[in-house]
Order: sequence, then C-alpha cells, then structure tokens
Amino acid sequence: MGLKADTWIRQMSLEHKMIEPFCEKQIGKNVVSYGLSSYGYDIRVGDKFMIFTNVGATLVDPKQFDEKNVVEVNASAQGYCLVPPNSFALAHTIEYFRMPRDVLAICLGKSTYARCGIIVNVTPFEPEFEGHITIEISNTTPLPAKIYANEGIAQVLFLQGDEPCEISYKDKNGKYQGQTDITLPRILR
Repeated sequence: MGLKADTWIRQMSLEHKMIEPFCEKQIGKNVVSYGLSSYGYDIRVGDKFMIFTNVGATLVDPKQFDEKNVVEVNASAQGYCLVPPNSFALAHTIEYFRMPRDVLAICLGKSTYARCGIIVNVTPFEPEFEGHITIEISNTTPLPAKIYANEGIAQVLFLQGDEPCEISYKDKNGKYQGQTDITLPRILR
C-alpha cells in the first residue's frame, strides 16, 4: 500500500469512491461500531432483511432458489431485525463498494456478534467488484437474536497486490456485479 492502511483506505474512499458513504472515524458509542479502523473498515447492515422460513418453503437449492424460502422484514421502524433460533438471514450493506483492480477485500464478522453466536459469512470482494454487499447472517443459538439495523455488522480488510490482476470480477461479468439490494443466490446460465 505504501501509505498507512487507514490513510490509504481514506484516500481511496474520498478520491476514488471505493466506499460510499464513507465514515472517516470509527463510531462506537451506544452502537455496534462502524467506520474506518486501523487496518480496515467496519461496514453497516441496512434495514431490509430476508429471513429463511419453512412456511410454504421448498428445498434450498443454490441453482434454483425459490423465493418462497424467505420472508422480507423491514427493520426501519423498530431499528432491529429478530433472526429466529438456529436460523439464517440475508441483508445488505449501507456502503456501496468500488474495488480497485489491484485490491481484494475480505469481509469478516464482528466479534461483538460472534460472542452472541451470530456469525457473518467470510466472503471476498474481488478486484473491480462494484455494488452493495449481500450479508449472510447465521443465528447459531437456540434463542432469537437481534441484528441492529444501520449499525456495524462486519469488518472489511483490504489486500493490495503488487500489480493489477489479469482478469477482474468486472472482466468476468460477475453475476453479482452492480447489486444494489439483497441479492438471492443465482448461477449463470
């Protein structure tokens, strides 16, 4: 990176719109923290969720996903979403990402949630990926779990290569490129 990690993330976000909206400092009082950290960026979860349900559901098939397997929940009024025991939810980030061609990012769940048995899937943001991130949240406990809307959900760590990649996510016409909402599983046909 050449620069301090937080300086590089700030510069890439303010000058090249890598993260939008961008919070230049970490916010953490009375909320699950979000914003710029020493070596990464803590992203926020939005207020729309899709909770997996077995009411009228079919089989969970990543090649032919049936929307009857999820129910939509809007958490804007109460400020949180309840994820049922031993269940799973999808959500999306508030932040929109524009990854540089020479940068890969890795998204890791925050320890505040992990200590409550709430796991966020580890996922990469490939070079030249652009869009909101669909977040996968597992409640591994036998109790309902609160996910706070508009607060931190995961941390993103950025890895810059010595040179740009040969084939980027954009070059491959990645199937999740440009997503702006929760995006259900899909395959290219």
